[in-house]
Amino acid sequence: MEQLRKKAGFICDMDGVIYHGNQILPGVREFVDWLQRENKHFLFLTNSSHYTPKELQQKLARMGLDVDESHFYTSALATASFLAHQSPGCSAYVVGDHGLQNALFAAGITINEVDPEYVVIGEPQSFSYDNIVSAIRLVNKGAKLIGTNSDLTGPSEHGILPGCRALISPIEMATGKQAYFVGKPNPLMMRTGLRLLGVHSEEAAMIGDRMDTDMIAGIESGLDTVLVLSGVTTREDIQQFPYRPRLVLNGVGDIPGEA
Repeated sequence: MEQLRKKAGFICDMDGVIYHGNQILPGVREFVDWLQRENKHFLFLTNSSHYTPKELQQKLARMGLDVDESHFYTSALATASFLAHQSPGCSAYVVGDHGLQNALFAAGITINEVDPEYVVIGEPQSFSYDNIVSAIRLVNKGAKLIGTNSDLTGPSEHGILPGCRALISPIEMATGKQAYFVGKPNPLMMRTGLRLLGVHSEEAAMIGDRMDTDMIAGIESGLDTVLVLSGVTTREDIQQFPYRPRLVLNGVGDIPGEA
């Protein structure tokens, strides 16, 4: 634990680590206070594409946490950046909320429901049969299929919700085309996170609640890995994977210690 506390930078997942839905998790306030008090470089790196960084800042503010907007990076921003670099000025058929829509607009990507270059699937609050049918039709016409992240599920205060990978699966099955997922554990997102932190991977830690995204992202990017049991993963689940996090904690409140 002392090795973890000496790290200069921390990349933290949000859902299941900082909050469930609109409920802050135990020990989070103490953890954020510790990060700020110790002058740590930290970034909340979320696979969710629902919200903009400003909205995430305001969400934490409603929970009593004062965190600057610059400390947030989302899979929506990563997806927009990826598409803007792959095909500047491209168009896309988008199934996602305003966090994804705004990120794509800011990157110069236009919405196109007729002949888009890409079909981009996020995690909308409402996902309909019509969305699936439209996406299948456009992919079959040649549009490339993009997912904002590869999470199968996500936590909420009401239980497990379907994630982006679960929503995109029927489109993949019906078209025979595999989606490209931009969010964690894709190294693209992790490298951007480290660049925003301004620290080397050896001086940073990845804190998350998922073995299949957060821990893989940390391991493959050379970060120290910390799994918290406050989200979707139980201690028994860890045994199902051929890799392990370096530390397993009940939650981020365990990190500050007695300071």
